Formats: sequence, C-alpha cells, structure tokens
Amino acid sequence: MPVSWPWRRRAVSASAREAKAATGFVALHVERSASWIARDYPTLAREGFMRNPIVHRTVRMIAEAASTVPWLLYEGSTEHEAHPLLDLLARPRRGSNGTTFFEMLYGHLLLSGNAYVERVDTGSGARELHLLRPERVTVETDAEGWPQALAYRCGADKRIVPLDGPAGSSALHLSLFHPLDDHYGFAPLEAALMALDIHNAAGAWNKALLDNSARPSGALVYAPKDGGNLTEEQFARLKAELEDGYTGAAGAGRPLLLEGGLDWKAMGLSPRDMDFIEAKNAASRDIALAFGVPPMLLGIPGDNTYANYAEANRAFYRLTVLPLIARTAKAFGNWLGPLYGGDLRLDHDYDRIEGLSAERDALWQRISNASFLTDDEKRQAVGY
Repeated sequence: MPVSWPWRRRAVSASAREAKAATGFVALHVERSASWIARDYPTLAREGFMRNPIVHRTVRMIAEAASTVPWLLYEGSTEHEAHPLLDLLARPRRGSNGTTFFEMLYGHLLLSGNAYVERVDTGSGARELHLLRPERVTVETDAEGWPQALAYRCGADKRIVPLDGPAGSSALHLSLFHPLDDHYGFAPLEAALMALDIHNAAGAWNKALLDNSARPSGALVYAPKDGGNLTEEQFARLKAELEDGYTGAAGAGRPLLLEGGLDWKAMGLSPRDMDFIEAKNAASRDIALAFGVPPMLLGIPGDNTYANYAEANRAFYRLTVLPLIARTAKAFGNWLGPLYGGDLRLDHDYDRIEGLSAERDALWQRISNASFLTDDEKRQAVGY
C-alpha cells in the first residue's frame, strides 16, 4: 500500500536555498487505517481455521466433542435400540461414518454460521446424507421472501435442492442466530474478527522482526556539517526507498542504510513496549470467548475463571457442546423423523459423555442414597 505523504516537496530557487538555515529535516510518519479481513466463508476458513492455531484448536475441540456423542431414538417414551434412522445417522453415505460426517457439519456451522445437508434417495429405497459447502449455497426465496430451495453452485454448474415437496424437504439448513439476516446464520468467528486480525498480525510482525531484528519508525534528520538541503533527485530517491523498502509488516526490522548527513531518530513504540505476547494472549481469550471454550482448556494464560481443569471441562460441555448437540438433534429429528412414520424423537446419550462422568457419578450417588425413593423412581430420576 503506498504511503500518503502529508507534505509535498516544493521547488526552491538557488537564492532561496542559500538564505535558508543549514539544517534540513525530513520526517517519515506512516499513518494507515486498520485493515480487516473479509467476512466471507473462504476467508474466515483460510485466515482462521487454517492459519490461526487458536481458531483451529477451538473449532476442532467443539466439533470432535460433539460428534462423538451417540444418538438415542425415542418413539413416545419407548427407546429404539435399532432403527433405520439410527443406521442412516451412523452411516450417512458410502465411505463415511457418522462421527466424521457430524464433525464436518459442526465445523461448517462454527466457521460460517450455516450448515447444509442434502438427502438423496437412491433407486433401491436407501437414503444418503451429503454435506454441501456453505460458500457454494444460496437460499432461494419466493416473492414474499420465504425460503423455497437451496441453490448449489459448483463452478459453472447450478443445482436446485427443494426445501419442500411431496416427500418432505430434500435439504436441511442449520443456522446460528443472526440479528440482521433472515436466512443466513452468524458465525462465532465473525464476532471475534478483530481479535483474529490482531493475533495474526502480531504473529506476522514478530516473524518479520525475527528476520530483520529491528524496526525503523520515527524521523529522518538531514543535518550536514557544511549546510545545504537535499536536491530534488536526492529527495525523490530517499522517499521512494523509504516507501518501497521500509513500510508494512514485510519491512519490520529491516536495517536502514544512511548516507552522510542523515540521522535516524526513533519515535515509535518498540515491540517490547507494545507487549505483543500479552496482546496475542488477550486476542486468544477473545476468540475462545466467542466460541464458548474456557481459555484454560486451550492453555491460554490469564484470567482463568475456573478453579481447575475438570471444572472448566464440565463448563465446556454444559455451556457449549450440549446446546449444540440438542439443537442439531431436534433439527434432524424434525427433518428425518416423518420419513419413517411415528412420533420419532432424536436425543443425545448423556450417560456416554466422558467429559461429564464425574458429574454423572455424583448424581447417581445422591439418588442411590435417597432411601425414600423406590427403585423405579430412582431409575426414572436418572433418565431410565
């Protein structure tokens, strides 16, 4: 990005130059507005999940924890241990399994705020579930603004997937709450976009400092012993060298070569003064906060609000993982349940969540010690 100089070099006649004082002054002050990354899904995925370790680990923690929780299927109050719907969720499509499928689904939902699933009915009566990339999907609406179909684009090809039909909807659209959009969800990473940019910029800046070992920022003073000023050619060459070689993150720390009569006066904050390490930690805590992951679980130092790791892990499951699973189970149950008839309802298997084993053991102990309850009442109290 070119530097906007706040003043221009004016032509000075020879007589005027002789009348001036002997000391000249050239000031370099780089002033730019903040540059933020785009908010589209490919950019968030690339700059966040693929290049930022905090975002990468946070998304993987949530997606992996949620995808490993088993499903339960109820018809009224009766639990089905075997059912075609459970088989479909365990093997959504050929060559895939339920854990991998839902890990990808939760990843799309966390990074874009939207997840799209298409149901494909084969000729043999079998069904498959396929995930659609969020950046390739747009919601098609009618004249009144109600969603009617999903338009899936891959290159020059476009395919319409109906959201309503005689055999039910062929697609499911999961979205996170967006206060300003009727059809698309709001990604948690967008709320932490400033923290993401700070974290990435601090890393790029520190890498440039390691490469160049210093940062010129301040004023360039021209004070020759015999008096005089820079000529037009000298001024233009110096300006071009400063703009091309010493601005931006790539020029951080690059040593400045000065000729006779030139002196560099540092005026900016040094990296130590700016405390990049604490800035990165603060940005990391903001990213973790947006996703709902306790910073302690990510190894981020600072104001941890939990007494120990186990307490933070329980809060992670209670406040982040379980609500995500619950909304997904209801959405899939309402979408796929009518295809199999009956009053089918999907839920998660709370007893097989390892992160809540200590909490579950404490509940069972309290119920077991309740002498005023019968065995059937105790079973009902713990969910059986």
